[in-house]
Amino acid sequence: MECEVCCREFEWSGRGRRPTACGQRCRKRRSRARVTVPVSEGRWVRADGKRPITVTGRPASSTDPSTWSSFAAVHTSRAGDGFGVMLGGGLACHDLDHALDGGVLKPWAREVLDGISERVLFAEVSVSGEGLHVFVEAPEGPGRRRSVGDGGHEFYSRARFIRTTLRKFNMT
Repeated sequence: MECEVCCREFEWSGRGRRPTACGQRCRKRRSRARVTVPVSEGRWVRADGKRPITVTGRPASSTDPSTWSSFAAVHTSRAGDGFGVMLGGGLACHDLDHALDGGVLKPWAREVLDGISERVLFAEVSVSGEGLHVFVEAPEGPGRRRSVGDGGHEFYSRARFIRTTLRKFNMT
């Protein structure tokens, strides 16, 4: 089996609950790093491709909170083909394009992750399976974009829609 924390192979006796970490040290690291998705705020919308839509299927706006819903409402709706979150109000996102190669983090992406100074709320694999979204707490400000390695790093903290997968990525 593979440890979810350090990715090392380990043996399981086959008795008891199936372990997800190789030992006590990794279990402690995982519990300390456990974060939750910011679901309590009503900043969620459905998605049609990369376009935000309301739970009824009408267009949603990244600047009009009346078009947003709760996490629960978004997950009970059948509109569109996915869901996402609107940034702002302290919720920001580092978007790393082409950061993964076959699920393995590229060296340039590790440098970007290590340089994130804000409090990390959640990290996920993007819809493409090749990128990462790192949701952080940050004040609203202008976005920025730069090319890094063979990918890109964008940071947004307001008036932006990010399609989400909730496929957790372990940054350690």
